[in-house]
Amino acid sequence: MKKLHITILGIAILLLTSCKEEVEKPKVTYDGTSRAKELVKTDSTQIQIADLPLQMEGTDYLIHPVADLSIREKGIKARYGSSSVNDLSFTISNYGEFEITGFLQNLKFQKIDSDSIRKLTDKRVLIQTATYLKSVADKTNNQIMVYTMVDMDTNKDGKLDISDIKALYLSEISGERFTKISSDFQELIDWKLIGSNNRLYYRTVEDTNKNGEFDKKDVVNYYYIDLSKKEWKIISYEPV
Repeated sequence: MKKLHITILGIAILLLTSCKEEVEKPKVTYDGTSRAKELVKTDSTQIQIADLPLQMEGTDYLIHPVADLSIREKGIKARYGSSSVNDLSFTISNYGEFEITGFLQNLKFQKIDSDSIRKLTDKRVLIQTATYLKSVADKTNNQIMVYTMVDMDTNKDGKLDISDIKALYLSEISGERFTKISSDFQELIDWKLIGSNNRLYYRTVEDTNKNGEFDKKDVVNYYYIDLSKKEWKIISYEPV
């Protein structure tokens, strides 16, 4: 009986160790190169759909959120939104005040007096938030969107998801001038708009010890952009 207890305990320890290793999978995998996978294979069990368009107040553009619709086995209910048919949710995004959230593959932009629709990007990305900076538009007439997203398969597991590094982008309300403002392989921590000077402040963390994780031993970088100007110039600053 004692040997049986020892055997069971050993199996339990192995299982816990295995689970821990899976949870602690690094966000960056290094293989001697500085490149991450930018393209991932399309999942054959998914189809692409779009939500109905929305219009940010004071703008002349409709925005169409686009994402993959997961095809699930009958009886499994995993709804993202309220609309569903036969256990499938056809709602792929949520809309708050001037912000679209979800796990989106793209956004498409359409001027209200046109039938032409343009994509935000041709790259495979996973857009988590898209925010219209209305206060900047009201003060400067610069209509700008800011995005948080995953744009590279940094852990090289063949897919884009929240286990990869999060990046920060800007575009005009038309989807044009789509620009990455965080550096490759630097994880976005957060961003904030200061309305009094129309500055977008943001922080990133850099894996300076190259262990694949972001921790207290790594370096935090601080930046801002003056959005009242037409040119989006990234300024580095040192508050500490």
